[in-house]
Amino acid sequence: MKVIIDKLLAYETLSREDAYDVMMRIGQGKYPVEQVAAFLTIFNLRPITLSELDGFRNALLDSCVSVDFSGLQTIDLCGTGGDGKNTFNISTAASFVVAGAGFKVAKHGNYGVSSSCGSSNLLEYLGYSFSNGSDKLCREIESANITFLHAPLFHPSMKAVASVRRNMKIRTIFNILGPLVNPTRPKNQIIGVFDLSVARLYNYLYQKGDQRYHVLHTIGGYDEISLTGAFKLYGKNCDRLIHPEQWGFSQLSEEDVFGGADMKSSADIFCDILNDESTPEQKNVVLANAALAIHTITENSIETAIDLAKESIESKKAKRVYTRLLSMQ
Repeated sequence: MKVIIDKLLAYETLSREDAYDVMMRIGQGKYPVEQVAAFLTIFNLRPITLSELDGFRNALLDSCVSVDFSGLQTIDLCGTGGDGKNTFNISTAASFVVAGAGFKVAKHGNYGVSSSCGSSNLLEYLGYSFSNGSDKLCREIESANITFLHAPLFHPSMKAVASVRRNMKIRTIFNILGPLVNPTRPKNQIIGVFDLSVARLYNYLYQKGDQRYHVLHTIGGYDEISLTGAFKLYGKNCDRLIHPEQWGFSQLSEEDVFGGADMKSSADIFCDILNDESTPEQKNVVLANAALAIHTITENSIETAIDLAKESIESKKAKRVYTRLLSMQ
């Protein structure tokens, strides 16, 4: 690791092969935590390159506990986190809305590092039991249209650095990598990114593959469609700046999308959304993100996708998906 750190401190970049090798070794626990922390810190001080990102991603995918959903048309709605905005669990709520609309969701997530309530924190609090067992995950997605993959159970590298990340309490390259390494390799994906330059990097990477995808970033720093301003949207044939009004939504304030002060209040917001008892602003943010996912899978118009998402909430289909999933724990 010292050779790698010296190279990075000399303003050199890693080849795809070197990036792959160092990530494999991190996952195998071959480096002292101090060196791992230094390595992660360096990537907070300068941008990650496409070759580095590709190498890190491939190492995580090659070493992960894989789950075979190849026969299903699945989607993942996942953000990098690390935007420091303390929003409520928008992508998690939207995932249940998409599942309620009849689509298969393989949600990949983790505990919050730079925030207090990541998707794993929320679902664990509500009673979901994490597992990397294929039988359990397959039963859930077949019966409830949704399953959850807690990242450290599938990625040894993430587990190996969990304590380092918790102690650092800042976003790291693992925030950037998280949405890229869903062990089910979903055929469709929505990725929210905390930084516009990272969104472009993701787009370059995904253009080489065959997934249907959209990468998004809300101007102002959000890793999701927050409706607090215009958002940049990238896809196979998409490079657009979209204002909330273009999708029929009013622009919101930052206060409208704040998360709870503790786990209970975060869970209350989540449950209020599924019960169709949330504020109109909270509901609209979830609708926008769920609609983009439905649009990505079906290629329906955004207007049609919004209607499908709205019907999922208002008919309580999203709530029934949630109830069914928890009943299987």
